[in-house]
Amino acid sequence: MASNYKLERAAREERGRVRSYQARRAVHEHQHRRRVRDNVIAGGGLLVVLTLIVVAQVFYFDGGPGTPALTAPGSATPTPAATAAAGENSGDVPASALAEDRTWTGTLTLNDIPLGIELDGALAPQGVSSTISLAQSGFYTGVSCHRLTDGGFFVLQCGDPDANSTSTDATHGPGYSYGPVENAPADDVYPAGTLAMARQSGNGYSMGSQFFVVYDDTTIPSDAGGGYTVLGHVTSGLDELKAQITDAGTADASGDGAPKVPTTITAITVQ
Repeated sequence: MASNYKLERAAREERGRVRSYQARRAVHEHQHRRRVRDNVIAGGGLLVVLTLIVVAQVFYFDGGPGTPALTAPGSATPTPAATAAAGENSGDVPASALAEDRTWTGTLTLNDIPLGIELDGALAPQGVSSTISLAQSGFYTGVSCHRLTDGGFFVLQCGDPDANSTSTDATHGPGYSYGPVENAPADDVYPAGTLAMARQSGNGYSMGSQFFVVYDDTTIPSDAGGGYTVLGHVTSGLDELKAQITDAGTADASGDGAPKVPTTITAITVQ
């Protein structure tokens, strides 16, 4: 009798241990599933945040309205919304033979200020050919100069037909982009009066219609894309440009922004 009692007691204890083990295992499995679920949710949330950050950066640097050509010396520049990969032209780029391997003279009128200009078709044949083609087609007429910098480097940037547009259809250029960089200064110094092409940071094949006028001596370090294509220079009118436009600074009194004096290309002629 006592022996049977001991056996039953041992069996009950064993069943209790089994139930306790099963209960602990169930709790462990539940906690594991919850940790996996929480990690998936956290990972998904982090992925969403990272995606939003990347999208915001791409929008800001590669085609948002007013995207700077030189956010810092030698940094990013406004480019067409759809820019070719580095090393490739995109779209219907004017033939470089249009520059005729010669010097072109003309007038770039900003507001009512005529700037005498010379373009070097021998040293920058592709850049000058594109500029001649756009000027002669009337592309530039009425297009704004949307950006002024006066915080260490000194440029007035013009030629973005969609400078004030947030549309996804905005090209911020003529519908094509080209390269490579031509006629960039070896010492990265751009003297006052230099006319040069804006481009995307690190991409020497991202030039389109946007250019800048250097109104005071400026050093712009080269990057992976090279320097900046120098089209030519201003031969007259620079002092008037400074007195009437650039000396006023930016609209928000920062060192980099829209000019305080709204500025438009009223005409550009070359011959």
